[in-house]
Amino acid sequence: MNLLPDVIRVLIVDDHALYRRGLQTVLAVEDGIEVVGEAADGVEAVDQAEETLPDVIVMDVGMPKRGGIDACRVIKQRVPSARILMLTSSDDEANLFEAVRAGANGYLLKDVPPEEVAAGIRSVFHGQSLLSPLMAAKLLNEFAQISQRASVPAPTPGLELPRLTQRELEILKRVALGRLNREIATELFISENTVRNHIRNILDKLQMHSRMEAAMYAVRQRLIDPGE
Repeated sequence: MNLLPDVIRVLIVDDHALYRRGLQTVLAVEDGIEVVGEAADGVEAVDQAEETLPDVIVMDVGMPKRGGIDACRVIKQRVPSARILMLTSSDDEANLFEAVRAGANGYLLKDVPPEEVAAGIRSVFHGQSLLSPLMAAKLLNEFAQISQRASVPAPTPGLELPRLTQRELEILKRVALGRLNREIATELFISENTVRNHIRNILDKLQMHSRMEAAMYAVRQRLIDPGE
């Protein structure tokens, strides 16, 4: 077993055994990635996550016994250090939004090239949010509709919203627009490390699991307007 500290320990969760084997084969040739376990459904996923304590969980959405989104929600409570990359054939935006709310750190479709799965694992491990281009477009479209829809209610009177600094709001807006940390750093003339610290503070204040979830919340509460 490779015990180098920079090895990313991965748990694969999918109800199709052939797909799990194929993904294991793809990841086996990747430097710095080690598959430490697999599961065939959401119940096994929770058990395996608690037993193996993986860095990244690659998980399908539609599975028997317990779906991937519900399993994601439970794992985030029991193994909060694990980052979760949903890898699914479902391009339904409802599943995307539920996965984000459950704490997923990325959402890729199964039609991506195999090498992009490995790249996705590395991205979420290093704190990035990751979406397939199609799903990113759907998420940004949701942001646009929310910010433009006249029927969206303003924040409830008397409801105390988390206080974000002006810099945090600037960063959160860019997160909502799909910017990477390095792009945000360049635009705001700050370091990537400073961006990461701000995002960590934002998530703590909003009590959110992921960048995407925080951005969706901010738009819905009119803390930011991506359309500006």
